[in-house]
Amino acid sequence: MLTPTLDARLEAVLELIRADVHADIGSDHARLPVRLIREGRVGRCIAVELNPGPLAQARRSVARARLDAQIEVREGDGFAPVAPGELDSASLCGMGAHTIRGILERAGERRPPALVLQPNDSALLIRLWAREAGYHVRAERLIAGYWPYPVLRLERAAGADPAYEDVPVDAALKYGPLLLRAGGEVVRRQIEADIVRLGSVAAPGRASWDELETARTALAVLDSRMK
Repeated sequence: MLTPTLDARLEAVLELIRADVHADIGSDHARLPVRLIREGRVGRCIAVELNPGPLAQARRSVARARLDAQIEVREGDGFAPVAPGELDSASLCGMGAHTIRGILERAGERRPPALVLQPNDSALLIRLWAREAGYHVRAERLIAGYWPYPVLRLERAAGADPAYEDVPVDAALKYGPLLLRAGGEVVRRQIEADIVRLGSVAAPGRASWDELETARTALAVLDSRMK
């Protein structure tokens, strides 16, 4: 049986998942659940898909992999097909941050204690939601691609998130507290590109000016950690 290949962003998601029971929300082709089971990263997986075409594709993928006993494909919207307390973790990948945040907010008590999220745009909304909802940032990746893809692992925890200690909050929310600490060329290129883009349009009193100052602060954090 062939092991499905994943692109770089989903490989990063895969590496951040360890659970007894995991759900992949909006699973599409169910390649991620198949890999999770094949690599022993989860004991059981639920692939959730709403749209008929991807739902049928997910069922075919699971059947071809002969993993029907370990992967259950469920039809539904977001976390609606899972029961409260059923999951240890869940992944939501390849959607906009606004869409992911909406799904998480609607999930209520169905939301598991660990989440691995890959928005297709800025993760700012995700990080803001996490701070409000009592989730801490435990791991972050930024994957180069058509644009930089953020990948976050969040875990439910009490109190203030230690990831934000000793880093400027606005810069950390925009670019990632752990990414700023770790540095690296992908996050540096993203910040520098933002500075160039905003530099031609920003003016005092405009939102773009605040964004530019946030990007400059983030770049200063990276530079300070290289000394």
